[in-house]
Amino acid sequence: MKEEILAEQCRQGDNRARKKLYEHYAGQMFGICLRYAGDRETAEDLLHDGFLQIFHSFDKFTYRESGSLRAWMERVMMNTALQYLRKNDVMHQRIAIEEAPEAYDKPEEAAVETIPRQVLMQFISELPTGYRTVFNLYVFEEKSHKEIAALLGINEKSSASQLTRAKAVLAEKIRAWQDNNA
Repeated sequence: MKEEILAEQCRQGDNRARKKLYEHYAGQMFGICLRYAGDRETAEDLLHDGFLQIFHSFDKFTYRESGSLRAWMERVMMNTALQYLRKNDVMHQRIAIEEAPEAYDKPEEAAVETIPRQVLMQFISELPTGYRTVFNLYVFEEKSHKEIAALLGINEKSSASQLTRAKAVLAEKIRAWQDNNA
């Protein structure tokens, strides 16, 4: 079924269309939720909340072209996750400074490409919430530090610092994985 027709049926409240939408996109949307939540249980809750938001917000969706439905749903899921993080004030939780240095040796790109995607995603999920959130917004959502600061209610320098620390922690995990799997 074309996504434009599916979106219109969902807008009209057709439960079969909603079920089809969920079945088609739930896996991809769960991936987004998991990137922000860091654990499966919270990600499942976010997925549920996100789909409820999607179903209640179809009047705000405008079909533009192929892929626009998925892009809109991804934004809704991201915003659902960010709302959860803001509500739980996770951006202001800290970890010890020695656990996350400001400087790091960047791993070689070719070496990183040898690490399975699932392992890399696990490393990201293990980041402290603030670092993980900024990393996801910067890397996956391609947001600037200014945009991240506005979304999370932090200043731009905090965003840049948390990204650097996230990269430092990831670089350390990557190096350890490479040493153990060489």
